[in-house]
Amino acid sequence: MYKEKSRVRKSEQKRYGKENRLLLKNSKRILTKRAFKLKDEQKQRVNAILYISDALREAYILKEMLYEVCDCTDRAGAKAMLEEWIYSAQKSDLKDYHDCANTLLNWQKGILNSFEVTYTNAFTEGCNNKIKVLKRNAYGYRNFERFRKRILHMFRYKSEKAKLMRQPKLPHQFHFILPQLLTKSLKSQVLSYPRKPMSSLFQSLLSPHLS
Repeated sequence: MYKEKSRVRKSEQKRYGKENRLLLKNSKRILTKRAFKLKDEQKQRVNAILYISDALREAYILKEMLYEVCDCTDRAGAKAMLEEWIYSAQKSDLKDYHDCANTLLNWQKGILNSFEVTYTNAFTEGCNNKIKVLKRNAYGYRNFERFRKRILHMFRYKSEKAKLMRQPKLPHQFHFILPQLLTKSLKSQVLSYPRKPMSSLFQSLLSPHLS
């Protein structure tokens, strides 16, 4: 629906003169934002935009109606409001919304099921997106095993990072070590050091190298 609303906004922006075009410029965020979350200045600008454009006013009303569908807590209420939204979108003069209404009509059963069962495939879709971004950043992988190991390493790093974020922070925690000091002999020393203030820990690490 956001794409359809953006098309309506861009087409309306091209229609009007320079003065009204400046009013519509950079208006995507406030037109997408929910009405009750708008500040007073934003409400005045939205009212001015909707006053000069019938198409944007109709699109804005449909947007708010769809938000109300998402706010429903039961299947029966969501079904009634969703059917009302589909009917309003199909009867509107906005051709961009007709395809959106037909899509929601075809997937109506699955959408309504989400109001009864809260389980979704959002986590799976997020993992697929991360894998696609990884492949795109590397411009593809020739070796599948290397690609597989890189994926496992990425998700293992994310899980370990999340565990560390959940741990309570201790005072005077040593957050970084100079790379040139990370020799094999110093790794065991660093791991065996008790928690100390940063100044004393740096002094004990640097003293062998300064002598």
